[in-house]
Amino acid sequence: MKNERKKAAIAAYKEREVVAGIYAVRCNPTGERWLGAAPNIATVQNRVWFGLQMGTSPHRRLQTAWREHAADFAFEEIERIPEEEDAYFRDRKLSDRLAHWCEALGARPLG
Repeated sequence: MKNERKKAAIAAYKEREVVAGIYAVRCNPTGERWLGAAPNIATVQNRVWFGLQMGTSPHRRLQTAWREHAADFAFEEIERIPEEEDAYFRDRKLSDRLAHWCEALGARPLG
């Protein structure tokens, strides 16, 4: 029975929907926002939060704000990008949309 559950979990993982998108990390006390693009919007928050908690974020200003206000940070999904079969076109669309949202929201880009 254990082996069947493992196989079912692996199959579910392989069949999951992967959606690319634009996200924001917001420091509520300061109002600062950082925007990023990710090929899988569902998993990026864990990656960003882990880097900040470990103190290894490459974004100096974001890391400083995290040290001062870690409890008052929010993660927002800004836009989902329609599925694209070609990774090049998906990445190009992510880059274009990230630039658009950074300008529209007056935010700093992550990456």
